[in-house]
Amino acid sequence: MRPPAFWNDKAGRSSGAVTRALLSPLGWAYAAAGAARIARTTPYRASVPVICVGNLTLGGTGKTPVSAALLAMLNEAGARPFALSRGWGGRLKGPVRVDPALHNADDVGDEPLLLARAAPAVIASDRIAGARLAAAEGADAIVMDDGHQNPVLHKDFSFVVVDGEAGWGPGTIFPAGPLREPIAAGLARADAVIVMMPDGEAMPDLARLKLDTLEKPVLRAWLAPSGPVPDGKLLAFAGIGRPQKFFDGLTAAGGDLTDAIQFPDHHRFSESDLKRLADLAENWNARLITTEKDLVRLPAPVRGSVLSYPVQAVFADAARIRDCLAQIMSGSGKSVTGTP
Repeated sequence: MRPPAFWNDKAGRSSGAVTRALLSPLGWAYAAAGAARIARTTPYRASVPVICVGNLTLGGTGKTPVSAALLAMLNEAGARPFALSRGWGGRLKGPVRVDPALHNADDVGDEPLLLARAAPAVIASDRIAGARLAAAEGADAIVMDDGHQNPVLHKDFSFVVVDGEAGWGPGTIFPAGPLREPIAAGLARADAVIVMMPDGEAMPDLARLKLDTLEKPVLRAWLAPSGPVPDGKLLAFAGIGRPQKFFDGLTAAGGDLTDAIQFPDHHRFSESDLKRLADLAENWNARLITTEKDLVRLPAPVRGSVLSYPVQAVFADAARIRDCLAQIMSGSGKSVTGTP
């Protein structure tokens, strides 16, 4: 879906405030239903530690790159982590181990294909079944991409990821805003917060994010390119939670963008979409470029003609994250210290 304009807390239009007010009762009902589900559920404790990377809002915050970075750190430490994902957008319900040579985005969703590059990945609409399969396949740790609001699986550690620029939007709950649950309730179940910033120099406004008095670790991270921006004119397109972040990142890195085309998150590109993009690129004498997440959703014959711009999550203090993971793996658990 495309985020509606009234979800933008900077819009400043009275019509947006009225719309949010009219939809707020539905948001309260949505939050109440979620809280009741959490309260009445006894979580299943997997045989290996489960590290959840979630958020409190709908849309992209950088969860998947953070999950991939944690998987890489665990691998470097000698662990054998598995990724666990719901497989949103894929036709398979699982549990199934993702095989990039066999599965495509229509089968398992786009994010699991990216996570499978960092570590073995399992998709499952039933998180308990997914955790059991991962453990049976030899996992000694599970990094669950999303699922902070899903209570069925016990979480040994929960990171909440928030976009430092978009924040919590206007602070209203879906459908009146992007929040999945009240901020206080979501943060109460978190063990640490990761604030995603535009770059390594930018610092988060903790007061605006309601994190200045949080008695839990607040860590800073950003997305950095894995390689240089391609030379020449580029026509960028993206169907992710916040496409503008991708376009801004390309420009900041020196990319010569002739145009930037936005699509809804997890968009399935039709033949007409692809023809339109090809025609625009030809008119601009530019090459098409997109995110890795979008690239895996393109038809195989098209991928070779489209550039991708891979990024990775970088932490302001990776040593604290590694220390946290070591404590989780040793069984001592929830002890990360420090601020951004």
